[in-house]
Amino acid sequence: MEKEKIARMMDHTLLKPNALDQQIEVLCAQAKEYHFASVCINPTFIKMARKLLSGTDIKVCVVIGFPLGANTTPTKIFEAKDALASGADELDYVVNISDVLNGRFEEVQAEMSQFAQLKEENSKCLIKIILETCYLNEDQITKLCVMAKSAGLDFVKTSTGFGSGGATMEHVALMRHAVGQALGVKASGGIRTYEDAAKMVEAGASRIGASASVAIVDGARQQH
Repeated sequence: MEKEKIARMMDHTLLKPNALDQQIEVLCAQAKEYHFASVCINPTFIKMARKLLSGTDIKVCVVIGFPLGANTTPTKIFEAKDALASGADELDYVVNISDVLNGRFEEVQAEMSQFAQLKEENSKCLIKIILETCYLNEDQITKLCVMAKSAGLDFVKTSTGFGSGGATMEHVALMRHAVGQALGVKASGGIRTYEDAAKMVEAGASRIGASASVAIVDGARQQH
């Protein structure tokens, strides 16, 4: 895969709790240099990133209910609305994993519906739901993907990068099969090389979340 194509699939990510302003400045500068799809950051840095990326088509992607997904739905929705008001273009929110494991799918569906409503109110924003697949079985992953498709979300995403495991080809392929071509599939967590990213794309990923985006794209250049 050529460098430009994979670069446009990358959410260039910095979600560490000890991130410094200077690191966000570097993140945004790299995003402009490599023309990544977005920078993926914590909400506290939205306004800074918005300013640094002004005049570009690079999106500001913000995590919500991160990384545990254990906030109440009203808390997540408040956080999401605040993020959009501050300048976020894309929201990656974490599903309530405990609800999934306890079989409370009505609650999960209700939360999806509220995020879908946000999308209706902010037509240009993309909503991605993070499943944290390392904690789920195949049936649960498939069910969540079908629910997300039904709710009208834009993407299903594998992982936060803070769980017990990251993206796998098997989970990406399962998610792609479940949503067909109706939704995007974002692979994230543990993707550090061009080879890693290429395998995820081959399995069905349409977006890659990684902090190693520069190394991945430079690896693509070396391959071609």
